[in-house]
Amino acid sequence: MTTQAPRTERGYTTSYTVEQSPDEVYAAVLDVRAWWTGEVEGRTDEVGAEFTYRHPPQHYSRQRVTELTPGSRVVWQVTDSLLSFVSDPAEWTGSEIVFDIVPAGGGAQLRFTHVGLVPDVECFGACSAAWLHYVNGSLRSLVTTGHGLPDPW
Repeated sequence: MTTQAPRTERGYTTSYTVEQSPDEVYAAVLDVRAWWTGEVEGRTDEVGAEFTYRHPPQHYSRQRVTELTPGSRVVWQVTDSLLSFVSDPAEWTGSEIVFDIVPAGGGAQLRFTHVGLVPDVECFGACSAAWLHYVNGSLRSLVTTGHGLPDPW
């Protein structure tokens, strides 16, 4: 039996400010293959498009791009997931992954939220640690240097 992530506005959130413009941050978020290490297949830059992310053998997920506001916001709906390291492999299904970008002090602030990834979800510890690496490490490096960081796992 599979379940869906609880419908809530709560979730794992992290944010940071960079010197680059909101448009530069937005472009980096859309370049998923450059910062989310693993196998990414499909379009990531068009509303309604779907893409899969695979990091064998631990992670598979399918995301639908539901919102793209240039220089401001990117939202993905997780439509399918299979996490091999938790008792409910479909924990991510139904959750949302949100990137909000706002101007800040001549640069931009990126606020990332995985809506539904809350402490009472089994993968919270491992998944929040992974997001910390990918969003605060790899994506931030892509924004500030033009190069994402290799996967430490």
